[in-house]
Amino acid sequence: MVAPLEIHEEDLLDVEEQLRFLHHVIKGAKISFYLPLLKGSFSSWIWSCLGIPPSSIFPSVRCGLEMAILNAIAAQEGSSLLNILHPYKVEEEISERSKRVQICALLDSNGSPLEVAYLAKTLVEEGFTAIKLKVARRADPIEDATVIQEIRKMVGLQIELRADANRNWTYEQAIQFSSYVKNCDLKYIEGQNVFFWKIQQKTGLPVALDETMDKIGETPLQKLAKFSHSGIVAVVIKPSVVGGFENAALIARWAQQQGKMAVVSAAFESGLSLSAYIQLSSYFELQSAEICKLMNKQLVPSVAHGLGTYRWLKEDVTFEPLSINRSQDSGFIEASVVDADRILQKFQINRDTIIRIFSEEQVYTHQLAVDSDGFSCLLNVHEIGASIENDVVVFLHGFLGTGGDWIATMKAISGSARCISIDLPGHGGSKIQNHDGKEDVLEPNLSIEVVADVLYKLIHSITPGKVTLVGYSMGARIALYMALTSSFSDKIKGAVIISGSPGLKNDEARKIRMVKDDSRSHALITHGLQIFLESWYSGELWKSLRGHPQFNQIVASRLQHKDVRSLAKTLSDLSIGRQR
Repeated sequence: MVAPLEIHEEDLLDVEEQLRFLHHVIKGAKISFYLPLLKGSFSSWIWSCLGIPPSSIFPSVRCGLEMAILNAIAAQEGSSLLNILHPYKVEEEISERSKRVQICALLDSNGSPLEVAYLAKTLVEEGFTAIKLKVARRADPIEDATVIQEIRKMVGLQIELRADANRNWTYEQAIQFSSYVKNCDLKYIEGQNVFFWKIQQKTGLPVALDETMDKIGETPLQKLAKFSHSGIVAVVIKPSVVGGFENAALIARWAQQQGKMAVVSAAFESGLSLSAYIQLSSYFELQSAEICKLMNKQLVPSVAHGLGTYRWLKEDVTFEPLSINRSQDSGFIEASVVDADRILQKFQINRDTIIRIFSEEQVYTHQLAVDSDGFSCLLNVHEIGASIENDVVVFLHGFLGTGGDWIATMKAISGSARCISIDLPGHGGSKIQNHDGKEDVLEPNLSIEVVADVLYKLIHSITPGKVTLVGYSMGARIALYMALTSSFSDKIKGAVIISGSPGLKNDEARKIRMVKDDSRSHALITHGLQIFLESWYSGELWKSLRGHPQFNQIVASRLQHKDVRSLAKTLSDLSIGRQR
């Protein structure tokens, strides 16, 4: 379940488009059974099998991806999510920790101190042993402190109290609050960690890392090293914000090795995600017990995890509700790990909650003929998506590419725009034919001006309105030229330029580049495409591409051009040395 909220940098449209993209690229990918090991296995798989930099996937999307894959592996093995994360047998007293997960209640501070205290008392009577209070929502932090004091009076010292300021205080306000609650036995305060680091040193109030974890990035251990101070007693981990189970597990292990609490926190996800988080929380409890044993430390008490957001949701995507109730054994509000596994394995969606259904659109490939001065082009065109509010995006590939290079991107954004990619003249399945059909007639000029005119006529034939051009490299230069040429302005709304150049300023540099590209063009015709590709991709420009796990597959796709002579002509005629 992928559910970005305001706390995420990505929004719902970002997530939808990336999920469409991943739905396309993940087809046929082999799922490694090493993935449940975590510890970098997911990052390695995303790069080596999908060819995607792991850091480019939105945190909430990666969390949903990992959750789905881990559950698929568990189902394939006839096991549970917890059991594939933690397959080893442990002592009986430790295994009891895996059966149920304690839940921390979430309490808003709206209302008078006495009213909020009565609400807290009600939660305690229901069986909650830990309560997190949202603070920093009042004008005066002393009022928040008064609420904490009143709650402590009402519930006694046996109940664990936590406070969350959500980065809403200034340093002075945070000091005021901390000074008034330092005798209230707060388990910790989380929020604006820049301030609370100083607050802890000044007042001794225990601190939990929260928002700091949200920005942990790709090298978490390096960034976590500076937070080993004993005054930081807990790390609050939102899996959908830190980027999934793998990152969450790495952070949790570091925290537990430092003697800190690792608290799983939900970001108002559905019962489906909460079921997975319950399994993850149980895994962390087992991991904590093992670390204590390895380090010859006394077994620490189980943590009440921040999964109490389920009480704030009016409806859920799960048809059957998740069982979070008062345990007959302990008398506390706990979540059953077995019931959470049942939800994951036998998930039934509540269709009343469905607003829109995504079904994969198919790419329509066809050919269109365009006449130019003395020749015609039969261009391969790939289309997907319906025009929404006249949004049409035309994609132009680079030299040696085809319109197919853009399919994954087109599928990603086809929900909000009509997407069209083209095999440019000389590339892919496109063909060039002289008007009189004679082979010995002078080959047509394929300069940037001529190709732009061909594309302009093509755009006229496929859509009545304006389009946005997206071009890479050679395609970017064509897109830039069309966007800046007034005679095309009635069809071009704008252009996105990726690795494109406006040309060379120096005359000598232009001459040198023309000679180089003419020589390369001649070599392509003389020696053939395969030998040309070997030479082309051995250049320094492609050093990083050669390190890509799908490099051989990419090069193989460059052998699919049907008109090699025209391909060579574009290399010469569209040379950046001839561009002005």
